[in-house]
Amino acid sequence: MAGHNRSHGRTEPSGDRGGGGGGGGGGGPRPRLRRTTSMGRAEDITQTEQKIRHSQPDHPYGLLVDPPQWFYTLNGGPFRFGDRYPSLMVLIYLQVHAWAALAIEKLLARSVIRPSFGVFLQIVNIIMILMVPHVVVTYLEAVPLVGLTCVCWCCVVLSLKLASYAHVNSWCRRDRGGTQRRRSLSYSKSMESLNPPASDRTEVDSAPEGVAIRKLVHYPDNLNLFDLYYYLMAPTLCYELNFPRSDRLRIWFLARRVLELIVGINMMVALFQQWIIPSVRNSLEPFSKMDITHTTERLLKLAIPNHLLWIVSFYLIFHSYLNLIGELTQFGDRRFYLDWWNAPDINTFWRTWNLPVHRFAMRHIYLPLLRHRFSKFSAAVAVFFLSAFLHEYLVAAPLRLLRVWAFLGMMAQIPLDTLTVFVRKRFSPRLGNVLVWLSLIIGQPMAIMMYYHDYIIERQDIAAE
Repeated sequence: MAGHNRSHGRTEPSGDRGGGGGGGGGGGPRPRLRRTTSMGRAEDITQTEQKIRHSQPDHPYGLLVDPPQWFYTLNGGPFRFGDRYPSLMVLIYLQVHAWAALAIEKLLARSVIRPSFGVFLQIVNIIMILMVPHVVVTYLEAVPLVGLTCVCWCCVVLSLKLASYAHVNSWCRRDRGGTQRRRSLSYSKSMESLNPPASDRTEVDSAPEGVAIRKLVHYPDNLNLFDLYYYLMAPTLCYELNFPRSDRLRIWFLARRVLELIVGINMMVALFQQWIIPSVRNSLEPFSKMDITHTTERLLKLAIPNHLLWIVSFYLIFHSYLNLIGELTQFGDRRFYLDWWNAPDINTFWRTWNLPVHRFAMRHIYLPLLRHRFSKFSAAVAVFFLSAFLHEYLVAAPLRLLRVWAFLGMMAQIPLDTLTVFVRKRFSPRLGNVLVWLSLIIGQPMAIMMYYHDYIIERQDIAAE
């Protein structure tokens, strides 16, 4: 069957692409068998790679780490003097949307435009930010994968930050006749419980120990470029008029975080090049053939380095990078994650592993929906739907490939949460924690294999046409 598929793919390429011609005596159009084509091309790709490996010296695998290749991948090719670096140009262009958000808020503060029209303009501004990668993919073919991925991440972060910026300023406009927002909501609840009520405190007493005492900003004095750019640089997705600030800059703390980033990024790239890329390539043919045995073997082989890579990336992002940014901006709230590794169910995991996103979702999606009389389940589904959309967005745009694997994987967290809660209550929290770890260890490699398979086949389709 496999051999027949390959010969069919070689002798009748026009029938595959055009849907007509070929074989048997029937002159009508023939439907294209995508799975058969996928299997044949996957085998051809695999055989080509095997010939290249066999033509190499005695150690076809050995040490695959190649640092010069890292720059080649990041740059999208060899360095050429005079390159325009479109990813960097796009990141600079995104400042226009930040200025637009500030201009809209100033017009609203002066009552130049109606609040409903201002909300409409902010929504259009955010949608345009999310459309930037699509425009880049459509009109700039030379953008490297890594650069486009960075652009997508920056677009998502900027859109969430500007959504919070608009939301908080709308609250302040409603409170103009009453109490102003004098204290930052970024203070932890445990810190608030140790302090007296806000009505009994002065501005000096309201600042926790180690946090710099500054004059409080009131609306609309916050509507300026300095305030906006400090918020855009701060390691948080939730806007406040008055953030907690530290009183000094620790040089040795910065040096340790920078060293962690340098060593960690090199280790991640080496791990990716040495183990993950060969494992993913070797999974292409059995995955195309739906060979359950070999696919499972490749999945388990990929799970170990992938999970190690995920843990290292978590540490670098949520501990090293965010603390580095927090120290540079003297941002006082440094709690970016909790002990998610002990989570007895999926719900606890998602509430503890990424606190900046969790706080944004609770503050701007979940609690507002509850105030509008939505049920807790409906509000939770809305949060997971937004998260699923953004996960798919971060994968589909860089790969130039629209699939729904990441979206479905995130929406599957809802029934998985029900299962883990049942296991936690019926059996033990430890068994629920085991299920959480299994979903992390197995789910991600499966998604990687599916996206790699579809990406390679799609590229071959484009090349064949």
